[in-house]
Amino acid sequence: MTAPLVHPAGTDHKSKPAKSLGSLRSQLLSWLLIPLLLVVALDAFSVYRNALDVADLAYDRALLASTRALAERVSVVDGKVVADVPYVALDSFETDTLGRIYYKVTGTNGEFVSGYEDLPALPPDVPRSEIYPALVRFYHANYHNQPVRIAALYQPVYDDSMRGIALIQVGETMDARSDLTRKILFSTMWRQGLLVTVAALLVWFAVRFVLRPLMQLKAAVEARATTDLADFEVNQVHREVRPLVVAMNGYMGRLQALITGQRRFIADASHQLRTPLTVLKTQAELALREFDRNPNDPRAWQDLREIVASIAGTTDATVHLANRLLTLARAEHGAAESGIEPVSLTDITRQVGLEQARSAVKKQIDLSFDATDQLVVNGNALLLHELISNLLDNAIHYTPVGGKVVLRLRRDDVASVAQRAILEVEDSGMGIAEEDRERVFSAFYRAPSAQQQNPGGAGLGLSIVRDIASMHQAQITLSAGDDRKDQAPGLKVTLSFPLPLSLKQGG
Repeated sequence: MTAPLVHPAGTDHKSKPAKSLGSLRSQLLSWLLIPLLLVVALDAFSVYRNALDVADLAYDRALLASTRALAERVSVVDGKVVADVPYVALDSFETDTLGRIYYKVTGTNGEFVSGYEDLPALPPDVPRSEIYPALVRFYHANYHNQPVRIAALYQPVYDDSMRGIALIQVGETMDARSDLTRKILFSTMWRQGLLVTVAALLVWFAVRFVLRPLMQLKAAVEARATTDLADFEVNQVHREVRPLVVAMNGYMGRLQALITGQRRFIADASHQLRTPLTVLKTQAELALREFDRNPNDPRAWQDLREIVASIAGTTDATVHLANRLLTLARAEHGAAESGIEPVSLTDITRQVGLEQARSAVKKQIDLSFDATDQLVVNGNALLLHELISNLLDNAIHYTPVGGKVVLRLRRDDVASVAQRAILEVEDSGMGIAEEDRERVFSAFYRAPSAQQQNPGGAGLGLSIVRDIASMHQAQITLSAGDDRKDQAPGLKVTLSFPLPLSLKQGG
Protein backbone atom coordinates (compact mmCIF):
# COMPACT_ATOMS: atom_id res chain seq x y z
CA MET A 1 0.00 0.00 0.00
CA THR A 2 1.72 3.13 -1.24
CA ALA A 3 -1.09 5.63 -0.85
CA PRO A 4 -0.80 7.99 2.13
CA LEU A 5 -3.15 7.61 5.06
CA VAL A 6 -5.94 10.15 5.34
CA HIS A 7 -6.33 11.64 8.82
CA PRO A 8 -9.90 12.45 9.82
CA ALA A 9 -10.68 16.13 9.57
CA GLY A 10 -10.50 17.96 12.85
CA THR A 11 -8.53 15.36 14.84
CA ASP A 12 -5.30 17.36 14.82
CA HIS A 13 -6.72 20.85 15.25
CA LYS A 14 -7.95 22.58 18.34
CA SER A 15 -11.40 24.04 17.94
CA LYS A 16 -11.53 27.82 18.15
CA PRO A 17 -14.05 29.41 20.48
CA ALA A 18 -17.12 30.62 18.63
CA LYS A 19 -17.49 34.38 18.36
CA SER A 20 -20.53 35.76 20.16
CA LEU A 21 -23.20 37.01 17.76
CA GLY A 22 -24.72 39.46 20.23
CA SER A 23 -28.38 40.41 20.46
CA LEU A 24 -30.74 39.41 17.65
CA ARG A 25 -32.87 42.49 18.39
CA SER A 26 -29.83 44.76 18.14
CA GLN A 27 -28.75 43.18 14.88
CA LEU A 28 -32.22 43.49 13.36
CA LEU A 29 -32.48 47.13 14.44
CA SER A 30 -29.00 47.84 13.09
CA TRP A 31 -29.68 46.19 9.73
CA LEU A 32 -33.00 48.01 9.42
CA LEU A 33 -32.22 51.46 10.84
CA ILE A 34 -28.72 52.05 9.48
CA PRO A 35 -29.76 51.46 5.83
CA LEU A 36 -32.88 53.54 6.54
CA LEU A 37 -30.73 56.41 7.83
CA LEU A 38 -28.53 56.19 4.74
CA VAL A 39 -31.54 56.21 2.42
CA VAL A 40 -33.10 59.12 4.29
CA ALA A 41 -29.81 61.03 4.18
CA LEU A 42 -29.53 60.50 0.42
CA ASP A 43 -33.16 61.48 -0.02
CA ALA A 44 -32.70 64.60 2.11
CA PHE A 45 -29.65 65.58 0.07
CA SER A 46 -31.57 65.04 -3.16
CA VAL A 47 -34.58 67.01 -1.93
CA TYR A 48 -32.30 69.78 -0.70
CA ARG A 49 -30.48 70.02 -4.04
CA ASN A 50 -33.75 70.05 -5.96
CA ALA A 51 -35.13 72.78 -3.68
CA LEU A 52 -31.99 74.85 -4.23
CA ASP A 53 -32.31 74.44 -7.97
CA VAL A 54 -35.94 75.57 -7.80
CA ALA A 55 -34.96 78.52 -5.59
CA ASP A 56 -32.13 79.50 -7.93
CA LEU A 57 -34.52 79.30 -10.86
CA ALA A 58 -37.03 81.58 -9.09
CA TYR A 59 -34.36 84.09 -8.05
CA ASP A 60 -32.79 84.05 -11.51
CA ARG A 61 -36.21 84.72 -13.01
CA ALA A 62 -36.67 87.71 -10.68
CA LEU A 63 -33.12 88.88 -11.45
CA LEU A 64 -33.82 88.63 -15.18
CA ALA A 65 -37.03 90.62 -14.72
CA SER A 66 -35.02 93.39 -13.03
CA THR A 67 -32.47 93.27 -15.82
CA ARG A 68 -35.18 93.59 -18.46
CA ALA A 69 -36.80 96.46 -16.61
CA LEU A 70 -33.43 98.23 -16.62
CA ALA A 71 -32.85 97.36 -20.29
CA GLU A 72 -36.13 99.09 -21.22
CA ARG A 73 -34.63 102.38 -19.92
CA VAL A 74 -31.55 102.12 -22.13
CA SER A 75 -31.78 104.10 -25.35
CA VAL A 76 -29.69 106.05 -27.94
CA VAL A 77 -29.63 109.83 -27.75
CA ASP A 78 -27.57 111.84 -30.23
CA GLY A 79 -25.63 108.75 -31.29
CA LYS A 80 -24.79 107.75 -27.69
CA VAL A 81 -26.14 105.04 -25.45
CA VAL A 82 -27.77 106.42 -22.34
CA ALA A 83 -29.55 104.86 -19.37
CA ASP A 84 -32.35 106.75 -17.70
CA VAL A 85 -32.44 105.03 -14.28
CA PRO A 86 -34.06 107.21 -11.60
CA TYR A 87 -33.31 106.57 -7.93
CA VAL A 88 -36.89 105.51 -7.36
CA ALA A 89 -36.38 102.62 -9.80
CA LEU A 90 -33.17 101.62 -8.04
CA ASP A 91 -34.91 101.65 -4.69
CA SER A 92 -37.65 99.42 -6.07
CA PHE A 93 -35.02 96.87 -7.14
CA GLU A 94 -33.69 96.49 -3.59
CA THR A 95 -36.46 94.33 -2.12
CA ASP A 96 -36.52 91.55 0.44
CA THR A 97 -36.78 89.10 -2.44
CA LEU A 98 -33.59 90.09 -4.23
CA GLY A 99 -31.44 91.71 -1.59
CA ARG A 100 -29.03 94.53 -2.49
CA ILE A 101 -28.88 95.35 -6.23
CA TYR A 102 -25.91 96.51 -8.30
CA TYR A 103 -26.10 97.33 -12.01
CA LYS A 104 -23.88 98.38 -14.87
CA VAL A 105 -24.72 99.50 -18.41
CA THR A 106 -22.03 99.15 -21.09
CA GLY A 107 -22.38 100.78 -24.50
CA THR A 108 -22.07 99.25 -27.95
CA ASN A 109 -18.33 99.97 -28.05
CA GLY A 110 -17.64 98.70 -24.52
CA GLU A 111 -17.75 102.15 -22.94
CA PHE A 112 -19.16 102.60 -19.43
CA VAL A 113 -22.59 104.20 -19.51
CA SER A 114 -24.14 104.01 -16.04
CA GLY A 115 -24.19 102.13 -12.73
CA TYR A 116 -21.25 100.61 -10.83
CA GLU A 117 -18.25 100.78 -13.10
CA ASP A 118 -16.24 98.22 -11.07
CA LEU A 119 -18.93 95.53 -11.23
CA PRO A 120 -17.19 92.26 -12.31
CA ALA A 121 -17.17 91.79 -16.07
CA LEU A 122 -18.81 88.92 -17.85
CA PRO A 123 -16.34 85.99 -18.15
CA PRO A 124 -15.85 84.85 -21.73
CA ASP A 125 -16.66 81.16 -21.00
CA VAL A 126 -20.12 81.66 -19.47
CA PRO A 127 -22.73 79.93 -21.68
CA ARG A 128 -26.06 81.50 -22.59
CA SER A 129 -29.03 80.33 -20.54
CA GLU A 130 -31.23 77.94 -22.53
CA ILE A 131 -34.20 78.45 -20.20
CA TYR A 132 -35.09 81.94 -21.46
CA PRO A 133 -35.32 83.18 -25.05
CA ALA A 134 -33.43 86.37 -24.12
CA LEU A 135 -29.66 86.62 -24.66
CA VAL A 136 -28.92 86.35 -20.95
CA ARG A 137 -26.05 84.75 -19.05
CA PHE A 138 -25.88 84.11 -15.30
CA TYR A 139 -22.65 83.86 -13.31
CA HIS A 140 -21.26 84.17 -9.78
CA ALA A 141 -18.66 86.72 -8.69
CA ASN A 142 -17.32 88.58 -5.66
CA TYR A 143 -18.04 92.25 -5.30
CA HIS A 144 -16.82 94.27 -2.35
CA ASN A 145 -16.02 90.98 -0.52
CA GLN A 146 -19.56 89.75 -0.99
CA PRO A 147 -20.74 86.89 -3.21
CA VAL A 148 -23.13 88.12 -5.86
CA ARG A 149 -25.20 86.55 -8.61
CA ILE A 150 -25.12 88.59 -11.86
CA ALA A 151 -27.38 88.48 -14.90
CA ALA A 152 -25.77 89.82 -18.12
CA LEU A 153 -28.30 90.70 -20.84
CA TYR A 154 -27.42 91.79 -24.35
CA GLN A 155 -29.94 94.44 -25.41
CA PRO A 156 -30.16 95.77 -29.01
CA VAL A 157 -30.22 99.62 -29.20
CA TYR A 158 -30.63 101.79 -32.28
CA ASP A 159 -31.86 105.04 -33.77
CA ASP A 160 -31.59 106.75 -37.14
CA SER A 161 -27.88 107.40 -36.70
CA MET A 162 -26.57 104.07 -35.26
CA ARG A 163 -27.31 100.47 -34.36
CA GLY A 164 -25.63 98.14 -31.79
CA ILE A 165 -25.93 95.94 -28.74
CA ALA A 166 -25.57 97.20 -25.21
CA LEU A 167 -24.71 95.01 -22.22
CA ILE A 168 -26.84 95.38 -19.11
CA GLN A 169 -25.56 93.66 -15.95
CA VAL A 170 -27.61 93.43 -12.79
CA GLY A 171 -26.18 91.72 -9.73
CA GLU A 172 -27.72 90.85 -6.39
CA THR A 173 -26.20 89.81 -3.10
CA MET A 174 -26.69 86.21 -1.91
CA ASP A 175 -28.22 87.11 1.47
CA ALA A 176 -31.78 86.38 0.45
CA ARG A 177 -30.76 83.17 -1.28
CA SER A 178 -28.75 82.07 1.78
CA ASP A 179 -31.73 82.73 4.04
CA LEU A 180 -33.95 80.69 1.76
CA THR A 181 -31.31 77.94 1.61
CA ARG A 182 -31.19 77.74 5.38
CA LYS A 183 -34.97 77.60 5.55
CA ILE A 184 -35.06 74.84 2.96
CA LEU A 185 -32.32 72.91 4.80
CA PHE A 186 -34.03 73.27 8.17
CA SER A 187 -37.40 72.26 6.76
CA THR A 188 -35.90 69.29 4.94
CA MET A 189 -33.92 68.05 7.95
CA TRP A 190 -36.84 68.56 10.31
CA ARG A 191 -39.18 66.56 8.11
CA GLN A 192 -36.61 63.83 7.46
CA GLY A 193 -35.68 63.66 11.15
CA LEU A 194 -39.32 63.28 12.09
CA LEU A 195 -39.66 60.58 9.44
CA VAL A 196 -36.61 58.72 10.79
CA THR A 197 -37.88 58.97 14.37
CA VAL A 198 -41.30 57.63 13.47
CA ALA A 199 -39.76 54.87 11.32
CA ALA A 200 -37.33 53.92 14.12
CA LEU A 201 -40.18 53.65 16.62
CA LEU A 202 -42.23 51.57 14.21
CA VAL A 203 -39.25 49.31 13.49
CA TRP A 204 -38.49 48.93 17.21
CA PHE A 205 -42.09 47.99 18.02
CA ALA A 206 -42.23 45.68 14.98
CA VAL A 207 -39.02 43.89 15.94
CA ARG A 208 -40.21 43.58 19.53
CA PHE A 209 -43.53 42.18 18.37
CA VAL A 210 -41.96 39.79 15.84
CA LEU A 211 -39.43 38.50 18.39
CA ARG A 212 -42.07 37.92 21.07
CA PRO A 213 -42.48 34.19 20.19
CA LEU A 214 -38.72 33.73 20.50
CA MET A 215 -38.73 35.44 23.88
CA GLN A 216 -41.61 33.20 24.94
CA LEU A 217 -39.64 30.17 23.77
CA LYS A 218 -36.63 31.41 25.75
CA ALA A 219 -38.80 31.81 28.85
CA ALA A 220 -40.24 28.32 28.34
CA VAL A 221 -36.74 26.84 28.09
CA GLU A 222 -35.59 28.65 31.23
CA ALA A 223 -38.70 27.57 33.14
CA ARG A 224 -38.27 23.89 32.27
CA ALA A 225 -37.28 21.52 35.05
CA THR A 226 -34.06 19.60 34.54
CA THR A 227 -36.00 16.37 34.24
CA ASP A 228 -38.58 17.73 31.77
CA LEU A 229 -37.50 16.71 28.25
CA ALA A 230 -40.89 17.04 26.56
CA ASP A 231 -41.08 18.54 23.08
CA PHE A 232 -41.65 22.25 22.57
CA GLU A 233 -44.66 23.36 20.54
CA VAL A 234 -43.46 23.94 16.97
CA ASN A 235 -46.43 26.03 15.79
CA GLN A 236 -45.87 28.75 18.40
CA VAL A 237 -42.83 30.14 16.54
CA HIS A 238 -42.34 31.49 13.04
CA ARG A 239 -41.87 29.23 10.06
CA GLU A 240 -38.18 30.17 9.77
CA VAL A 241 -37.52 29.20 13.40
CA ARG A 242 -39.43 25.92 13.31
CA PRO A 243 -36.44 23.87 12.01
CA LEU A 244 -34.52 25.02 15.09
CA VAL A 245 -37.32 23.95 17.42
CA VAL A 246 -37.62 20.64 15.57
CA ALA A 247 -33.86 20.14 15.98
CA MET A 248 -34.16 20.98 19.69
CA ASN A 249 -36.95 18.45 20.07
CA GLY A 250 -34.90 15.85 18.24
CA TYR A 251 -31.91 16.55 20.43
CA MET A 252 -34.01 16.24 23.58
CA GLY A 253 -35.40 12.98 22.24
CA ARG A 254 -31.88 11.65 21.78
CA LEU A 255 -30.97 12.94 25.21
CA GLN A 256 -34.01 11.23 26.67
CA ALA A 257 -32.98 7.98 24.98
CA LEU A 258 -29.46 8.38 26.36
CA ILE A 259 -30.71 9.01 29.90
CA THR A 260 -33.12 6.10 29.63
CA GLY A 261 -30.28 3.90 28.42
CA GLN A 262 -28.08 5.02 31.29
CA ARG A 263 -30.81 4.32 33.82
CA ARG A 264 -31.47 0.92 32.29
CA PHE A 265 -27.75 0.17 32.24
CA ILE A 266 -27.37 1.14 35.92
CA ALA A 267 -30.38 -0.95 36.86
CA ASP A 268 -29.15 -3.96 34.87
CA ALA A 269 -25.59 -3.57 36.15
CA SER A 270 -26.71 -3.35 39.75
CA HIS A 271 -28.90 -6.41 39.23
CA GLN A 272 -26.09 -8.37 37.60
CA LEU A 273 -23.53 -7.40 40.20
CA ARG A 274 -25.82 -8.01 43.17
CA THR A 275 -25.95 -11.79 42.61
CA PRO A 276 -22.18 -12.53 42.47
CA LEU A 277 -21.49 -10.14 45.33
CA THR A 278 -24.16 -11.87 47.44
CA VAL A 279 -22.66 -15.25 46.57
CA LEU A 280 -19.20 -13.95 47.40
CA LYS A 281 -20.37 -12.70 50.80
CA THR A 282 -22.12 -16.01 51.52
CA GLN A 283 -19.01 -17.95 50.61
CA ALA A 284 -16.85 -15.77 52.82
CA GLU A 285 -19.23 -16.22 55.78
CA LEU A 286 -19.25 -19.97 55.17
CA ALA A 287 -15.46 -20.03 55.15
CA LEU A 288 -15.33 -18.20 58.47
CA ARG A 289 -17.90 -20.58 59.94
CA GLU A 290 -15.92 -23.61 58.81
CA PHE A 291 -12.73 -22.17 60.26
CA ASP A 292 -14.38 -21.35 63.59
CA ARG A 293 -15.99 -24.76 63.88
CA ASN A 294 -12.75 -26.72 64.35
CA PRO A 295 -9.54 -25.05 63.27
CA ASN A 296 -7.47 -28.22 63.98
CA ASP A 297 -9.66 -30.60 61.97
CA PRO A 298 -8.00 -31.52 58.60
CA ARG A 299 -11.45 -31.95 57.05
CA ALA A 300 -12.31 -28.37 58.03
CA TRP A 301 -9.17 -27.17 56.29
CA GLN A 302 -10.10 -29.17 53.19
CA ASP A 303 -13.60 -27.72 53.15
CA LEU A 304 -12.14 -24.28 53.75
CA ARG A 305 -9.80 -24.72 50.79
CA GLU A 306 -12.71 -25.64 48.52
CA ILE A 307 -14.69 -22.62 49.72
CA VAL A 308 -11.73 -20.27 49.14
CA ALA A 309 -11.28 -21.71 45.65
CA SER A 310 -14.98 -21.07 45.02
CA ILE A 311 -14.51 -17.50 46.32
CA ALA A 312 -11.63 -17.04 43.89
CA GLY A 313 -13.75 -18.29 41.00
CA THR A 314 -16.63 -16.04 41.96
CA THR A 315 -14.25 -13.09 42.30
CA ASP A 316 -12.84 -13.76 38.83
CA ALA A 317 -16.32 -13.91 37.38
CA THR A 318 -17.28 -10.69 39.17
CA VAL A 319 -14.15 -8.90 37.94
CA HIS A 320 -14.84 -10.14 34.42
CA LEU A 321 -18.43 -8.90 34.65
CA ALA A 322 -17.33 -5.51 35.99
CA ASN A 323 -14.79 -5.13 33.18
CA ARG A 324 -17.45 -6.02 30.61
CA LEU A 325 -19.84 -3.47 32.15
CA LEU A 326 -17.24 -0.73 32.03
CA THR A 327 -16.38 -1.56 28.43
CA LEU A 328 -20.07 -1.57 27.51
CA ALA A 329 -20.60 1.82 29.15
CA ARG A 330 -17.62 3.25 27.32
CA ALA A 331 -18.76 1.87 23.97
CA GLU A 332 -22.40 2.96 24.42
CA HIS A 333 -21.56 6.56 25.26
CA GLY A 334 -18.76 7.05 22.76
CA ALA A 335 -16.10 8.03 25.31
CA ALA A 336 -13.31 7.28 22.84
CA GLU A 337 -14.66 8.98 19.73
CA SER A 338 -11.94 11.62 19.97
CA GLY A 339 -9.34 8.85 19.58
CA ILE A 340 -10.38 7.87 16.04
CA GLU A 341 -7.29 7.57 13.83
CA PRO A 342 -5.87 5.23 11.18
CA VAL A 343 -4.94 1.91 12.85
CA SER A 344 -3.83 -1.45 11.50
CA LEU A 345 -6.73 -3.86 11.84
CA THR A 346 -4.38 -6.68 10.82
CA ASP A 347 -1.93 -5.98 13.65
CA ILE A 348 -4.70 -5.67 16.25
CA THR A 349 -6.30 -8.95 15.13
CA ARG A 350 -2.95 -10.74 15.19
CA GLN A 351 -2.21 -9.36 18.69
CA VAL A 352 -5.57 -10.54 20.04
CA GLY A 353 -4.98 -13.99 18.53
CA LEU A 354 -1.63 -14.25 20.31
CA GLU A 355 -3.18 -13.17 23.61
CA GLN A 356 -5.97 -15.76 23.36
CA ALA A 357 -3.70 -18.56 22.14
CA ARG A 358 -3.10 -19.89 25.66
CA SER A 359 -6.82 -20.28 26.31
CA ALA A 360 -7.20 -22.13 22.99
CA VAL A 361 -4.31 -24.46 23.84
CA LYS A 362 -5.88 -25.34 27.20
CA LYS A 363 -9.02 -26.55 25.40
CA GLN A 364 -7.02 -28.18 22.59
CA ILE A 365 -8.70 -25.85 20.08
CA ASP A 366 -7.14 -25.31 16.67
CA LEU A 367 -6.84 -21.49 16.52
CA SER A 368 -5.71 -20.08 13.16
CA PHE A 369 -5.23 -16.61 11.71
CA ASP A 370 -5.74 -15.95 8.00
CA ALA A 371 -4.90 -12.47 6.69
CA THR A 372 -4.36 -11.74 3.01
CA ASP A 373 -3.28 -8.12 3.34
CA GLN A 374 -2.26 -5.36 5.71
CA LEU A 375 -5.54 -3.49 6.26
CA VAL A 376 -5.83 -0.07 7.87
CA VAL A 377 -9.12 1.41 9.11
CA ASN A 378 -10.11 4.60 10.90
CA GLY A 379 -10.83 3.63 14.48
CA ASN A 380 -9.87 3.48 18.12
CA ALA A 381 -7.22 0.82 18.69
CA LEU A 382 -8.28 0.12 22.29
CA LEU A 383 -11.95 -0.42 21.43
CA LEU A 384 -11.15 -2.47 18.32
CA HIS A 385 -8.92 -4.65 20.50
CA GLU A 386 -11.83 -5.09 22.92
CA LEU A 387 -14.22 -5.92 20.08
CA ILE A 388 -12.00 -8.67 18.64
CA SER A 389 -11.17 -9.97 22.14
CA ASN A 390 -14.86 -10.38 22.93
CA LEU A 391 -15.54 -12.21 19.68
CA LEU A 392 -12.55 -14.53 20.05
CA ASP A 393 -13.20 -15.12 23.76
CA ASN A 394 -16.79 -16.12 23.02
CA ALA A 395 -15.67 -18.36 20.16
CA ILE A 396 -13.10 -20.20 22.32
CA HIS A 397 -15.46 -20.34 25.30
CA TYR A 398 -18.35 -21.92 23.39
CA THR A 399 -16.29 -24.20 21.17
CA PRO A 400 -15.98 -27.73 22.57
CA VAL A 401 -12.63 -29.35 23.33
CA GLY A 402 -10.79 -30.27 20.16
CA GLY A 403 -12.79 -27.80 18.08
CA LYS A 404 -11.65 -25.17 15.63
CA VAL A 405 -11.64 -21.35 15.64
CA VAL A 406 -10.58 -19.22 12.64
CA LEU A 407 -9.71 -15.53 12.58
CA ARG A 408 -10.01 -14.32 8.98
CA LEU A 409 -9.22 -10.85 7.59
CA ARG A 410 -9.59 -9.85 3.93
CA ARG A 411 -10.67 -7.14 1.51
CA ASP A 412 -14.10 -6.97 -0.03
CA ASP A 413 -13.35 -6.03 -3.66
CA VAL A 414 -16.03 -4.46 -5.81
CA ALA A 415 -15.11 -3.65 -9.44
CA SER A 416 -11.46 -4.24 -8.61
CA VAL A 417 -11.47 -1.40 -6.07
CA ALA A 418 -11.00 -2.20 -2.37
CA GLN A 419 -14.11 -0.93 -0.61
CA ARG A 420 -14.27 -2.55 2.84
CA ALA A 421 -12.24 -4.65 5.26
CA ILE A 422 -13.94 -7.92 6.25
CA LEU A 423 -13.21 -9.50 9.65
CA GLU A 424 -14.59 -12.98 10.29
CA VAL A 425 -14.51 -15.03 13.50
CA GLU A 426 -15.72 -18.58 12.87
CA ASP A 427 -15.98 -21.42 15.36
CA SER A 428 -17.21 -25.02 15.37
CA GLY A 429 -19.42 -24.70 18.43
CA MET A 430 -23.16 -25.09 18.82
CA GLY A 431 -23.86 -21.72 17.19
CA ILE A 432 -26.90 -19.51 17.72
CA ALA A 433 -30.39 -20.30 16.51
CA GLU A 434 -31.57 -18.03 13.69
CA GLU A 435 -34.45 -16.62 15.76
CA ASP A 436 -31.98 -15.53 18.49
CA ARG A 437 -29.38 -13.85 16.25
CA GLU A 438 -30.86 -10.38 16.66
CA ARG A 439 -31.71 -10.68 20.34
CA VAL A 440 -28.20 -11.70 21.41
CA PHE A 441 -26.99 -8.14 20.74
CA SER A 442 -29.14 -6.87 23.63
CA ALA A 443 -27.31 -6.41 26.90
CA PHE A 444 -27.68 -9.27 29.42
CA TYR A 445 -29.62 -11.46 26.98
CA ARG A 446 -28.25 -14.98 26.55
CA ALA A 447 -29.35 -17.50 23.97
CA PRO A 448 -30.63 -20.83 25.35
CA SER A 449 -27.68 -22.69 23.79
CA ALA A 450 -25.23 -20.36 25.55
CA GLN A 451 -26.99 -20.79 28.89
CA GLN A 452 -26.66 -24.56 28.61
CA GLN A 453 -22.93 -24.41 27.92
CA ASN A 454 -22.07 -21.58 30.33
CA PRO A 455 -24.73 -20.83 32.98
CA GLY A 456 -22.57 -18.14 34.60
CA GLY A 457 -22.06 -15.92 31.58
CA ALA A 458 -22.82 -12.20 31.66
CA GLY A 459 -24.48 -11.82 28.25
CA LEU A 460 -22.53 -8.64 27.42
CA GLY A 461 -20.00 -9.77 24.82
CA LEU A 462 -22.05 -9.27 21.65
CA SER A 463 -23.67 -6.13 23.04
CA ILE A 464 -20.20 -4.62 23.42
CA VAL A 465 -19.31 -5.80 19.92
CA ARG A 466 -22.43 -4.14 18.47
CA ASP A 467 -21.78 -0.77 20.12
CA ILE A 468 -18.10 -0.66 19.14
CA ALA A 469 -18.96 -1.72 15.59
CA SER A 470 -21.60 1.01 15.37
CA MET A 471 -19.08 3.61 16.54
CA HIS A 472 -16.74 2.51 13.71
CA GLN A 473 -19.56 2.45 11.10
CA ALA A 474 -19.07 -1.30 10.71
CA GLN A 475 -21.78 -3.76 9.71
CA ILE A 476 -22.13 -6.98 11.71
CA THR A 477 -23.91 -10.21 10.74
CA LEU A 478 -24.26 -13.63 12.34
CA SER A 479 -24.52 -16.84 10.33
CA ALA A 480 -23.81 -20.54 10.58
CA GLY A 481 -20.22 -21.64 10.07
CA ASP A 482 -18.98 -22.70 6.62
CA ASP A 483 -17.38 -25.90 7.94
CA ARG A 484 -20.49 -27.00 9.81
CA LYS A 485 -21.24 -30.43 11.25
CA ASP A 486 -24.54 -32.06 12.04
CA GLN A 487 -24.04 -31.90 15.77
CA ALA A 488 -22.32 -28.48 15.74
CA PRO A 489 -23.48 -25.97 13.12
CA GLY A 490 -20.92 -23.44 14.33
CA LEU A 491 -21.13 -19.65 14.28
CA LYS A 492 -19.53 -17.12 11.95
CA VAL A 493 -19.47 -13.48 12.98
CA THR A 494 -18.75 -11.13 10.04
CA LEU A 495 -17.78 -7.48 10.48
CA SER A 496 -17.43 -5.13 7.51
CA PHE A 497 -15.35 -1.98 8.12
CA PRO A 498 -15.17 0.96 5.67
CA LEU A 499 -11.65 1.57 4.40
CA PRO A 500 -10.12 5.08 4.39
CA LEU A 501 -10.44 7.01 1.13
CA SER A 502 -6.72 6.73 0.36
CA LEU A 503 -6.92 2.94 0.47
CA LYS A 504 -9.99 2.90 -1.77
CA GLN A 505 -8.22 4.98 -4.37
CA GLY A 506 -4.66 3.78 -4.14
CA GLY A 507 -5.00 0.32 -2.71
